[in-house]
Amino acid sequence: MKIASLATFVWCVYGLLVLGSAKSYLSEEDPEIYKYDRIDEVKKECASVLSSASELRAEDNRVFSIEEELFFVHGDWRQEAGKAPIMPFDDRDVLKSSSDVVDPLNLVSFWVMDVDHAHRSRKSVSVSGFLVMGMTLAGTFENSRYHGSPQFRIWPSHSELSIAFEGIYTESKKNGGERVLCLLGSTMLPSREPNSMDPWEWVKVSIPRYDQPPLLQDDRILFVLRFPKTFTLTNRAIQGELRSLNPKSNPKYFDVIHISSQLDKLADYKFGSEKIVSKACDPYPYQDSLMDGGINIYKGFFFCEILEEVTRDQAFTVVPNWRCNSTDAFCSKLGPFVSDKEIKATDGGFKGVKLYMQNVKCEQKVSRGNVSSARVSALFRAVPPSENQYAAALRSGLGNMTVAAEGVWKSSSGQLCMVGCLGVVDAEGSGCDSRICLYIPISFSIKQRSIIFGSFSSTNKKNASYFPLSFEKLVQPTELWNYFKVSRPNYIYTKFVVAGTILEENEPFTFRTVIKKSFLQFPKLEDTEAFLVSLSLLSEDLTLHVSAFPDPSSSHSWPRTDVQLEILSVGPLFGRYWSSHNGSTTDEETPYHTKAEYTEKQLLLNVSAQLSLTGKDYGNFSMLFLEGLYDPHVGKMYLVGCRDVRASWKILFESMDLEAGMDCLVEVVVSYPPTTTRWLVNPTAMISIVSKRTEDDPLHFSTIKLETFPIMYRKQREDILSHRGVEGILRILTLSLAIACILSQLFYIKHNLDYVPYISLVMLGVQALGYSLPLITGAEALFKRISSETYETSSYDLENNQWFHIMDYTVKLLVMVSFLLTLRLCQKVWKSRIRSLTRAPLEPHRVPSDKRVLLTTVTIHVIGYVIVLIIHSMTSSQGLIRVKSHLISRGNSHMLREWESVLEEYVGLVQDFFLLPQIIGNFVWQIDCKPLRKLYFIGITAVRLFPHFYDYIRAPVRNPYFAEDYEFVNPNLDFYSKFGDIAIPVTAIILAIAVYIQQTWNYEKLSQTLTLGHYKLLPLGSRMYERLPSQIVEAELVSGVNGNVAHEKESNDVE
Repeated sequence: MKIASLATFVWCVYGLLVLGSAKSYLSEEDPEIYKYDRIDEVKKECASVLSSASELRAEDNRVFSIEEELFFVHGDWRQEAGKAPIMPFDDRDVLKSSSDVVDPLNLVSFWVMDVDHAHRSRKSVSVSGFLVMGMTLAGTFENSRYHGSPQFRIWPSHSELSIAFEGIYTESKKNGGERVLCLLGSTMLPSREPNSMDPWEWVKVSIPRYDQPPLLQDDRILFVLRFPKTFTLTNRAIQGELRSLNPKSNPKYFDVIHISSQLDKLADYKFGSEKIVSKACDPYPYQDSLMDGGINIYKGFFFCEILEEVTRDQAFTVVPNWRCNSTDAFCSKLGPFVSDKEIKATDGGFKGVKLYMQNVKCEQKVSRGNVSSARVSALFRAVPPSENQYAAALRSGLGNMTVAAEGVWKSSSGQLCMVGCLGVVDAEGSGCDSRICLYIPISFSIKQRSIIFGSFSSTNKKNASYFPLSFEKLVQPTELWNYFKVSRPNYIYTKFVVAGTILEENEPFTFRTVIKKSFLQFPKLEDTEAFLVSLSLLSEDLTLHVSAFPDPSSSHSWPRTDVQLEILSVGPLFGRYWSSHNGSTTDEETPYHTKAEYTEKQLLLNVSAQLSLTGKDYGNFSMLFLEGLYDPHVGKMYLVGCRDVRASWKILFESMDLEAGMDCLVEVVVSYPPTTTRWLVNPTAMISIVSKRTEDDPLHFSTIKLETFPIMYRKQREDILSHRGVEGILRILTLSLAIACILSQLFYIKHNLDYVPYISLVMLGVQALGYSLPLITGAEALFKRISSETYETSSYDLENNQWFHIMDYTVKLLVMVSFLLTLRLCQKVWKSRIRSLTRAPLEPHRVPSDKRVLLTTVTIHVIGYVIVLIIHSMTSSQGLIRVKSHLISRGNSHMLREWESVLEEYVGLVQDFFLLPQIIGNFVWQIDCKPLRKLYFIGITAVRLFPHFYDYIRAPVRNPYFAEDYEFVNPNLDFYSKFGDIAIPVTAIILAIAVYIQQTWNYEKLSQTLTLGHYKLLPLGSRMYERLPSQIVEAELVSGVNGNVAHEKESNDVE
């Protein structure tokens, strides 16, 4: 009883401990408690702020929104020049990899973490804050509320210091009304070397201790941060000052740091700078060169939605000053921005320079007569080529590379006219001396490929400080439906005459052309589809996103590149077709061949496209605007190219034949592979780019000829799915045949019980292994397949994909049945041998054993594997090979070493030669019977060899992209090469013939046949393995045959 009570007590204590630990584990982290124990020190150091503070009114709700409104992320900071920097920076890795010196970004983020409303005074309220500042080249920085202790962290190309603050919030009437934070901070500062030319010597050592930097505890840091009460054009800056309260002789002292940021996207902005805006936009609209360009401009009711969508985290491209004719300093200047040395090095070409339009505020209203107008505010940020684009889009600091803007848009003209203010300006807007005109076009051509374009110009016409700077954002056909839901953009073809000349030069009338048009088919309009749908599908087929390498016949050696060929328009269709956004129901239902534009007389299609090539060697071909003709009978596009040249402004100005600042003396021919007879023609596209300028022209370039990797058309992708279905059915049929063969063998031994011990267990084990491995690993059975995954959801037919899953489950079920039946066959053979060993007198030497069979089989296959490995090593110099060598990565490709890959293939070969152990056993046991039914070993052999026959007769290029899409075989494997598809079946057939001969002839007859003169290839016959009496074998398979109860009991014990 005492023991029971003690056990109960122990279990109760244990239960309480478990519940307590679970509760602590599941409960949320306790909120941090902020202590305001430095309030007296804060009031002392913030006396000047408190002296100018105004009273906090009870009816004012700003005090209750401090945490939500007083913060900023990715602001800028700069430190005054001195001898006390605040933190080190390790850029040695960057200097080793690049000769260009790149300055790190000085970024800072700040949040108010807590507000102590309980101890609120008449002019202030206590607050706690947290600041993270750093230097980085990686582009990543803290942009969410930081919950942690103050610390300093450093690693290559990144330094970061966090500071915890305690202080007060006040409001002031200065500068139109300010919200002021005065805070005292504490942190762990990095320690400087006191008597050294370099204060950060501990960073420059060969192996710096990033995890244990020398630190100093410092709580004498003052931070004053000022937010405008109301954000306007001239009052949008958030400014702060971080200074050390320690004397300069103290090692914790650091020079003063200035911090700047601006309003957040969600902050309230007050429009009201009409007087300043009128300096740039009165009279409206401003007559600039873009107004008279003959381009249709958007004037609809969704201007704000389109503007916000186009500018969201996306960069504009800066257009070179190709029309400038003045001094180098004037023509090389980046508009109103103060260019750094990196931008000046572009010499007015502005290659790689980007422009971001941030914090767009747009308010649109509709007045009488369906006339609409909008007020817009934004910040333009110029970004040098070396700066991280991701970090640049998030930056919020103000400086010489930012222009704040405000203006008006009216539907009468479609022009957005804004005044621009460089950096931080005063309330009068004395620094607002730039005009920004921006447009959203709805008509496009080879010279106009922008979804939005605009320009900066000086409001001082007599004494302009810079040449008008143009910028644009190129259109992408897949984005059009996001922007224009009501308006219908169009493309204007202007180069079809020149394209016709290119066609005549590159496609003379030859016999080869006639054959090509007669027997080969290329991407064309579909007869069964509606007109606009046919155009959209053709546009999809002509689009290229593929890698390419130099054409071997080309004289110039160009490196490999990635080709991006986007089709903008085909015929009258611009972009892609969606019935809910484009056209009418009549257009959608009308087949293309009934259209007047595409009768037999109209053989060619107008096309426009954009071609981009990646790589340093293709720098001047980073973007080609193309327009011309497509001949669907020969699968070629004959195009005129306009090149976005990035050269010095002097070269551009002296090139008098530029069109809209672009070099349009470029000819491009794109040849597509046929959609049919893919086994006769290599499925690659050819691209030729030729400059028509003379060799002494600075804009001339060598001819580029590229051949792409294999491409796949839309119909071919659908064919892969259909072929996968066909191959799945074949897998089911072959597995069903295998099951039928195994069942026939089971029925065969039921009527031939004395043959059962002579079936090789090694042979059955090889087959069982072939069925069990797929069940264990999840891979496919019977037919070699690398991937264990099924083809994921198809964008063409989800219903078909469901059928694929059904087929996969059916195959797995059939594999399981085959495995179980093979095990049942093994069980019968094993039991028959065990029962034979129990006969009296015991004669174990007369019972067949697989020991010698197993040893001989393993020896043969080990030698064979070593030979194959040696041959494979001689033909492949790579120690690591990628098993999935598909061009389109599925994200799960894995690396196997050479021996592992060859072993994986050789296991399949062992299964193909499954009859080898039976042949060895027949010789060892000197059989005089037929243990295997002909239907069994011939049928299983046919099942194993069918994938090789299938691989041999099918097209050589079934699917060059996804190796795992081969249901039966993977042609990338050596054993499924053309040689393997012939050698392996021949060998397997020879093995089947050998088994047939062994079972048809007895051992004596076979020995006499295999005699050469006085030499016998087989040893003399023996009676060791003479067949046992069938009654004993039957007794071990059929219960109660001999009527001996004792023997039956013994048999049950053995089982």
